[in-house]
Amino acid sequence: MTALWGPWPEVQDTCTSLGLMLLNVLFMGLARVVTRQQLNRPTVHAFILEFLATFQLCFCTHELQLLSEQEPLHPTWPLTLIYFFSLVHGLTLVGTSSNPCGVMMQIMLGGMSAETGALRLLAQVIGALCSRHCISALWNLGLTKYHVSERSFACRNPIQVDLPKAVVIEAVCSFIFHSALLHFQEVRTKLRIHLLSALITFLVYAGGSLTGAVFNPALALSLHFKCFDEDFLQFFIVYWLAPSLGILLMILMFSFFLPWLHNNYTINKKE
Repeated sequence: MTALWGPWPEVQDTCTSLGLMLLNVLFMGLARVVTRQQLNRPTVHAFILEFLATFQLCFCTHELQLLSEQEPLHPTWPLTLIYFFSLVHGLTLVGTSSNPCGVMMQIMLGGMSAETGALRLLAQVIGALCSRHCISALWNLGLTKYHVSERSFACRNPIQVDLPKAVVIEAVCSFIFHSALLHFQEVRTKLRIHLLSALITFLVYAGGSLTGAVFNPALALSLHFKCFDEDFLQFFIVYWLAPSLGILLMILMFSFFLPWLHNNYTINKKE
């Protein structure tokens, strides 16, 4: 009988973490509904929606990272959770990017003004930092055995390769993801979300053990804030400059070497 009940504490802790993530998604969804109904100023509306989206993404990723570091119930369990919550974010965060690289891409392609982009970037940074403080306070409650306060104050360096390789990995991940994001726009919404979720899962599987495969500067700031404090230059280069470099290379390639794809995007955006 003891052997049968042995795994249950781990299962309960996992269910608690999943429940917290789903509650966060629910509360952020309710906040978005209230924002759309009560606020009529476009700038404030865009700022709050971007803040809520980034907060949701970072909060859930903190818990996902925590679960992935534990003994999994099955080898594919962490990847399944990544795919599932990528679907959840894709369905609930429509109209926001939650990623400074996405804002940068839209500005460079002429889909967003520099002023609006700066406002969204500010919302993303604030959302990322607020989610970190919120998750630290939550872990201090000790709702599961994985929630320990010391974890939130420690730098857990995810970079397992030398700096040039880490830069290449993050740049390539950013290049691939945002290329797909840009050119999947013709695909039906439901199918597009599944394709992007599968791509995110694949990139995390391929590069997660090397750099974490974050390719999102705001998310990296939230996940590894303490590491930025201890080794700012390395983390700034890997998690901020490298994904931005991937975006820049993507824009240059599609604009100058494959212009027909860029023109196709421009035509679709006008339509």
